[in-house]
Amino acid sequence: MAKKRQLKLGTIIHGVGGNIAAWRHPEVLTNASVNFEFYKEQARKSEKAKFDFVFIADGLHINEKSLPHFLNRFEPLTILSALAAVTSRIGLAGTVSTSYSEPFTIARQFSSLDHISHGRAGWNVVTSPLEKTALNFSKTIEEHPNHSKRYRIASEYLDVAKGLWDSWEDDAFIRDKKSGEFFDPEKLHQLNHKGEFFSVQGPLNIGRSKQGRPIIFQAGSSEDGKNLAAKDADAIFTGQETLDDAQKFYQDVKRRTAEYGRNPEHILILPGIEPIVGKTEEEAEQKYQEIANLVSIEQALNYLGRFFEHHDFSQYPLDEPFPEIGDLGSNSFKSGTDRIKQEAKEKNLTLRQVALRAATPRTPFIGTPEKVANLIQEWFEGYGADGFIIHFNLPSNITGFIDHVVPILQDRGLFRTEYESDTLRGNLGLPFPDNRYAQSIVKNG
Repeated sequence: MAKKRQLKLGTIIHGVGGNIAAWRHPEVLTNASVNFEFYKEQARKSEKAKFDFVFIADGLHINEKSLPHFLNRFEPLTILSALAAVTSRIGLAGTVSTSYSEPFTIARQFSSLDHISHGRAGWNVVTSPLEKTALNFSKTIEEHPNHSKRYRIASEYLDVAKGLWDSWEDDAFIRDKKSGEFFDPEKLHQLNHKGEFFSVQGPLNIGRSKQGRPIIFQAGSSEDGKNLAAKDADAIFTGQETLDDAQKFYQDVKRRTAEYGRNPEHILILPGIEPIVGKTEEEAEQKYQEIANLVSIEQALNYLGRFFEHHDFSQYPLDEPFPEIGDLGSNSFKSGTDRIKQEAKEKNLTLRQVALRAATPRTPFIGTPEKVANLIQEWFEGYGADGFIIHFNLPSNITGFIDHVVPILQDRGLFRTEYESDTLRGNLGLPFPDNRYAQSIVKNG
């Protein structure tokens, strides 16, 4: 009998919050983004709730208008390695850019995290949308690569990383003291990659992990992003505001995955949501307003500008229709900026409305525990999602979700009560990746 499909849940640990003003809320620790005890508490709380993974976002360029959390926070691989030592079952996923790093280094670092955590590592692949990122990396660059080129780089980068992770077959290390044979030379392989952007000989100086290789997440919903995910990713981190849009995206990515010759069940579609739970609808709405009311219109305009190459929106009238700005943003957060411009046009929104909506997005997942659980179930059973990556601006919001929504999902048989595996790959229900050089062997994650 086929195993029943179950939700996959991850949570973003966002320090002082993903909102530009959430740090001002009375319950937020103002140093949370660089407070290891805070990260440890959030990770352990998520593990106790049987979440699949915690997720650390990142970016490589800031200015005085950036989100407070992004101004002063931990580097992902560093904090994830620390969290590996204080957790035992939950996955550990972090963002690293393919546009401003080297595949040998990153393959080695994520493989190290995978070994430290005994098979719980995940890499969120991004291409660094902000153009001024180039100014922080002297080796590169005359200019920030355009959108299409960034994704060509990312595709080749992942080819290299996956090749390096296969440098050693799973049983290559013999470690026989009596014979003196440490490894089998026939099970060590050079990559010898020479491509458009990278030349990498290999082999990698660390072997395969308990789960074969780290889980690949991909964050990007443009055409190039969806194609990269369909080709290479185990999961895609996306964001849709309605079930209808989510279903269309889900079907699109699954179709593309099949066209690449992969099993569509082997890529998970994980929209990002921010649930806010209250005993009543009114209480949940009040919690949302507490955050929204902390954001000034000036801050909202600054935040909106970040998506459009730090465009200055203060030059336009606030209460007139969203301005015509052409292709601005097409080389940065392309799918996000396209959605903002389309929604503003379709709904005839003013600049003020667009800015405030962008600064404190209102998702449908606001209300009583039953309402939030019902929506999660509707999106999941309606094939708009295989699970969700959940963001909480306030510590009490994650507690409310874990204490009141998760039990409902468990009672309905939609979410686990115990971990199925001790690896991230196993808990996500994804197949063990055979080493390309070894004979095909069926394994479980």
